[in-house]
Amino acid sequence: MAHDLVIRGGMVVDGTGAEPVAGDVAIDGDRITAVGQVDAPGEREIDARGHAVTPGFVDVHTHLDAQVGWDPMLTPVSWHGVTTALLGNCGVTFAPCKPADRGLLAGMMETVEDIPSDAILNGLPWDWEGYGGYLDSVEALRPAINVAGLVGHCAVRFYAMGERAVEEVADEKDRERIAEVVGQSIADGAVGFSTSRFLGHFLPDGRHVPGTHAEHEELIRVAEEVAAQGGGLMQNVLNLTADFRGEMELLRKQAQTTGDRVLFSIVAGRDDDSGQRINRLVDAMCDEGLDVNAVAIPRGSGLITCLANLMPWRSPSWKRLAKLDFAARLAAIDDDATRAELIDEAKAEELRFSTRDIFPLGDGDRPDYGFEPEQSLQAQADAAGEHPAETWLRMSRETRGRALFTVRFFNPNLKATADLISGDHVLPGLGDAGAHVGQIMDSGWCSFVLSHWLRETGLFTTGEAVRRMTSAPARLIGLKDRGTLEAGLRADVNVIDLERVHEKMPEYVHDFPGGAGRFVQRAEGYRATICNGEVILENDEHTGTRPGRVIRH
Repeated sequence: MAHDLVIRGGMVVDGTGAEPVAGDVAIDGDRITAVGQVDAPGEREIDARGHAVTPGFVDVHTHLDAQVGWDPMLTPVSWHGVTTALLGNCGVTFAPCKPADRGLLAGMMETVEDIPSDAILNGLPWDWEGYGGYLDSVEALRPAINVAGLVGHCAVRFYAMGERAVEEVADEKDRERIAEVVGQSIADGAVGFSTSRFLGHFLPDGRHVPGTHAEHEELIRVAEEVAAQGGGLMQNVLNLTADFRGEMELLRKQAQTTGDRVLFSIVAGRDDDSGQRINRLVDAMCDEGLDVNAVAIPRGSGLITCLANLMPWRSPSWKRLAKLDFAARLAAIDDDATRAELIDEAKAEELRFSTRDIFPLGDGDRPDYGFEPEQSLQAQADAAGEHPAETWLRMSRETRGRALFTVRFFNPNLKATADLISGDHVLPGLGDAGAHVGQIMDSGWCSFVLSHWLRETGLFTTGEAVRRMTSAPARLIGLKDRGTLEAGLRADVNVIDLERVHEKMPEYVHDFPGGAGRFVQRAEGYRATICNGEVILENDEHTGTRPGRVIRH
């Protein structure tokens, strides 16, 4: 009897960490029904000879909570082999939400995550109040890939405390109400709770987002409620700069209280030992039997500057340039007098960052994330006898505005980054898909792991690279039926040309509601991506099929 789909003749990388083994994968309905030698034919077959066959990738740090409302394909992550995405990170969610607070939550998401509030208010149905209602609404949108959600501290605090949520310390009554709301959200499907203590997250009025300064007692009471609901993930963005020891102790308390998974976001520092230092701290907690984990961007990252959107300088002539449409910007930098004015003002302006941390991404089809010192904007300007602004403008003119430059302030040391992401309890990720859409583009991190850390450097074996993007993050979310290739599990599968897979150059497009702009990044090398047994991507292009599901606690 024929199977619905057979992936034939590939190298099966099952997600457990085991190395590739030649074999086939049979799928019937939304389940894997055989792995190994499959003799029966498929109603449809995919020739996977010369390709790796892996579980679908799991992205544990996205902010696609709003974008799912107008982009059910959930780009860019669905171009990069992701079949399950975790929403609701960093404490910022759209539920629970009283009708009167919709504008507050939309404005907060705009200032924290750079998602236009108009797009949020007009692009989502807003037909919920509780977190379960939000998940129901997402389910009705029929996303292309699976989504799970964390309930966010900011929304919970607004819901429980009203305006007092922003600046007041929660008293015992408040803590009980917050815990009650979190417990109900998890009972209704949230897979855990998220919070942000990062001092760079603000409301539109300039105050820190609710929960930024929450006392440990408040978060431990939440952790007790998460445990009472049968467990769940506690996700944290921490205030590590101001109180490193205190914040690490908070992670310890959360893990001790829940007896379950705790996750925090981290980046490596400038010195060579910074990645190893972080790993030693996390390893020490795990050695005590605590389930503490970190997620890190697997490369240097930061703001993308370009003629189409953000520019490094902010003096009057640069601000005037930024107000023009793209065609007018090109015409302006072609004008000798305008260009001279821009360069003169740049010479007198002190940037917020060093031009030695600005790196052109190259002029080819794929970006260059190597970021060696001699590649910096300053180094190239010095070599050409130019001011960095002159080099930036020249490269922008030569490429007719397509040149992109990364201001690298995350993971400035590649060795430390390699050490960090190869730690036993640190996963690559932190792509922030759906957030900072006009500022960064790290959503293709899966493809970067495969192209750079697997193929080019050999930091990971094939089995280990795949494990860190499949079963390991699936475990953090609490998934038991996805993340590995086994008979009986859900059929989330990738077929990938590991010799060719890579990220393409980011592009700035205007496809958000109201014509708002964002960066996107496509990929090459994905022969197929299957979600719940249906092919959603073939030869790097979407099929239009949307079989994704909402995964609830």
